[in-house]
Amino acid sequence: FGLPVSSITSPITEALYSAMSGRISSIFSLIAGSTSLRATIELSGRARRLGDDINTDYLIASSRKKETLDTAVLKQYLLESIDPGFAASVSPGDLLVAGKNFGCGSAMEIAVTVVQAAGIRAVLAGSFARTFYRNAINNGLIPIECDTSGIVEGAPLRAVLDEAGVFIVDDARACRICGLPLPPTMIDILGEGGLVPYFRRHHDFGPRLRL
Repeated sequence: FGLPVSSITSPITEALYSAMSGRISSIFSLIAGSTSLRATIELSGRARRLGDDINTDYLIASSRKKETLDTAVLKQYLLESIDPGFAASVSPGDLLVAGKNFGCGSAMEIAVTVVQAAGIRAVLAGSFARTFYRNAINNGLIPIECDTSGIVEGAPLRAVLDEAGVFIVDDARACRICGLPLPPTMIDILGEGGLVPYFRRHHDFGPRLRL
């Protein structure tokens, strides 16, 4: 603060000054020896190709949700109205790849969590319905907005999300696709597995520091 301790006459003020000076020194020492800690997300998997306007009832039918909301049960009915055999063909790590307006329709979070229950970590789409997009971020399902027009069924894909941007490598075509960048805080939330685990660990939205 630039004020010598000897000039402070109040014992309370002196104690506060001492405590705050020590705290500020500790913070600056931490910052001086630290680097910004932001999540980097890397994933790879097989493309599972879908079309445009995949709504939430396609992901999981309303009739199934009347029976149970247990995603461990519902995952066997994932996308059954489009392909009754789809759920049985999914392998952990597969990536859904769709066209425009993915996740339109109902705003129920179960449309997101049933995708996750099937072992799918991310959805690549030309565009997303906003409610699905927010539900995906909040629950830790990674939404990647990018040009998916050239990605074919079964193509091996790799993706990296960090502060530098969002990049997808389509190994079937030996090409790289740039996705819509995500704000650093959203990447942090996804890196923790969703909004609730993020807050349990960090309690706020501030930048993270690493010694």
